[in-house]
Amino acid sequence: MAKSDRAFNYDLDYRNLDLRQQPHLYRVGKGEMGVLLVRPYKDEILPHWRFKTPEIARESSEKIYSLFLDYKAKGDFVGMDMARKFLQMGMTRSLRYYHHKSGQKYIGPVPDDKKGQSGAHGREQAPEDRDYSKWESAQIFREKYLQVLADEEYVKQREAFKIKYG
Repeated sequence: MAKSDRAFNYDLDYRNLDLRQQPHLYRVGKGEMGVLLVRPYKDEILPHWRFKTPEIARESSEKIYSLFLDYKAKGDFVGMDMARKFLQMGMTRSLRYYHHKSGQKYIGPVPDDKKGQSGAHGREQAPEDRDYSKWESAQIFREKYLQVLADEEYVKQREAFKIKYG
């Protein structure tokens, strides 16, 4: 298995790492793993990530996609992949708020011994209370996310990254 295929490494000191300077430490992981950790990309992309209304989601997804294109032009795979993760997260978070207006999927607090982990942890799922504007926001992010996944250069650089650091 190539190094870049391994699970995201949450043990690194991301507050003090610049993965633009040390791309060999980056792991693609699954889905959105590490999206809110990897610097300097998190600091560059997060201020533009919004999905409250479809109009805001459109502006946000277009800005994040333009950052993707900038990273692509520079041959910066880690930046491209982080932009992909933010677009994916825009889609998934919008869907969560579509299903649950509060954004809370489960009822009750996460048990102390389960904090930082995903899953229900024995909690009941909150009833659905749909916000249809968030469905539209999710589709806006999905369109840009699929553009990234279909981008030939992104696919090529992802494979090159696996070979170089795998």
